[in-house]
Amino acid sequence: MARPTTKNDLLAASAKGYESLWALIDSMSEEMRTAVFTFEDRDRNVRDVLIHLYEWHQLLLNWVAKNQKGERVAFLPNPYNWKTYGEMNVELWQKHQDTPYEKAEKQLKESHKEVMDLIEGFSNDALFSKNYFDWTGTTTLGSYCVSASASHYDWAMKKIKKHIKLQ
Repeated sequence: MARPTTKNDLLAASAKGYESLWALIDSMSEEMRTAVFTFEDRDRNVRDVLIHLYEWHQLLLNWVAKNQKGERVAFLPNPYNWKTYGEMNVELWQKHQDTPYEKAEKQLKESHKEVMDLIEGFSNDALFSKNYFDWTGTTTLGSYCVSASASHYDWAMKKIKKHIKLQ
């Protein structure tokens, strides 16, 4: 599927990716869901993948909320930038090593709904017109939303499918 460039396409791609992700996870046995990935250094199980998605939802939600209130902040929190966000991902992973699978699942389901509601609240122009918001820089708000939802769901499914294949 092509990267969404309209609000309707973004909502559809995010919903489809999210539903497909859960269909994949629901098809797994509990043993497979909790098994350690044999190929990964950071996200080592399905829980870690769910937490990663949840944390990126939080980045998007917090970034939009703060900027809409007039507090100009970057998408990635200090001290991270687009060259060092891998280190941030490791920090997010470390933060959740004691988070139970059930909590990770609940948090992701709640944050997905919040992201979908956020997207719904913006017009197509607000999401996909360049320079609509000064705080999105040279990228559209919609592009950030795609990255935190539909594209990230695709990433998660690829990772989980690889885990299933290698079992």
